[in-house]
Amino acid sequence: MKFDIIVLGSGPGGYVAAIRAAQLGYSTAIVERENLGGICLNWGCIPTKALLKSAQVYNYLKHTSDYGIDLEGSAKPNMDAIVTRSRGVAENMSKGVQFLMKKYKIEVIEGNGKLLKEKRIEVELNAGGKEIFEAEHIILATGARSRQLPNLPQDGKKIIGYREAMTLREQPQTMVVVGSGAIGSEFAHFYQSIGTQVTLVEFMPSVVPNEDAEVSSTLQRCFKKNGMKIYTSTSVESVDTSSDKCKVTLKGKKGEEIIETDIVLSAVGVTTNIDNIGLEEAGVEISGTKVVVDDFYRTNIEGVYAIGDIVHGPALAHVSSKEALICVDAINGLNPRPLRYDNIPGCTYTTPEIASVGLTEEKAKQEGKEVKVGKFMYMASGKASASGNRDGFVKVVIDANTDELLGCHMIGDNVTEMIAEAVVARENNISAHHIIDAVHPHPTMSEAMMEAIEAAYGKAIHG
Repeated sequence: MKFDIIVLGSGPGGYVAAIRAAQLGYSTAIVERENLGGICLNWGCIPTKALLKSAQVYNYLKHTSDYGIDLEGSAKPNMDAIVTRSRGVAENMSKGVQFLMKKYKIEVIEGNGKLLKEKRIEVELNAGGKEIFEAEHIILATGARSRQLPNLPQDGKKIIGYREAMTLREQPQTMVVVGSGAIGSEFAHFYQSIGTQVTLVEFMPSVVPNEDAEVSSTLQRCFKKNGMKIYTSTSVESVDTSSDKCKVTLKGKKGEEIIETDIVLSAVGVTTNIDNIGLEEAGVEISGTKVVVDDFYRTNIEGVYAIGDIVHGPALAHVSSKEALICVDAINGLNPRPLRYDNIPGCTYTTPEIASVGLTEEKAKQEGKEVKVGKFMYMASGKASASGNRDGFVKVVIDANTDELLGCHMIGDNVTEMIAEAVVARENNISAHHIIDAVHPHPTMSEAMMEAIEAAYGKAIHG
């Protein structure tokens, strides 16, 4: 069979590429070995947020008296029911992608695809047998998987990755989470919130180490306030799983320490799915674990493209989706604007939430920029006070000479919904003063953006 475009992988990069191609009139096929929607819809972004919502509801029930509501009896988490709800949410989202494939008449090929020369893909079909498909354009969107460390081998039972972490039917009493990036921090928060005693281990000096230093210290304080144990500047040397408990050997500033736990979650990042998909045989250039592409995601082989986690840039769903649109629009000759990788928002859905874009204060100064910094604390926000959680702040970094918004760093309730204002402003060269000239509704969390910029210019009313 021959198509105009074949997409290998159906995550948020792959299925978006296929839909955009179909919208533009191309005959399109998508190859998927597991579930439509990829990791994000089935094992990542969506089901984890469902778990975190359950934790949030449980936390509200534990503190109803803070809101003037008396409840008889005590709430308790039902791990099996929480997981069942999360899987149901994921299944519904995957069904939504199935509907879109039918709507746009996209051929779904179920199986394991491998790139061949001369714009062909060989698929080992899930139903049995192999078949070869041809296309004028082939887009590789195979994503990434949980990274495995030699001293932390995942067995799926005692040492687990993110897939097992979101499908445990029995709640562990204790857990060690290794790695405090977005994945590790979100799972650590979830399990600590529902009553598991979590120990979070981070090799770097602070949790969420890629975030602004003040954001990191605030999240660490909130985690500790909720009872979480935290080790920073610490490595996991080994895990002994020979007995009922896991014996985890940690090495930090004070030397080695052994702690016991029911289960260890390895959340030390992801590795790209570029092996066994035919890149070497087809002659596609790779650098390390990434496929080399240009601004429009063309590889060195004519008619072969790559997007998402397997190319340069952050491994985020919204990045993959945007790359997909740019790639297909470029194939169609629509001259899309290349993606600005310095303006990608990052979000972590802990409590409090974290959202950021652009340069931190430290990085801006390292680049030799003269900066103005403004910060608005949630404790001064009427909406935050009324909502019952005053932990957090909004911090802006502004170029003192040009009024450019260099970066924005937020921690607190709803900040993952608020960061888009900073992203849009930076994308369209909207100055910091233009943001504070715009009237922001009151009372809202989003006022904090305006208030932070006002603080940078000494105009703060409430800060």
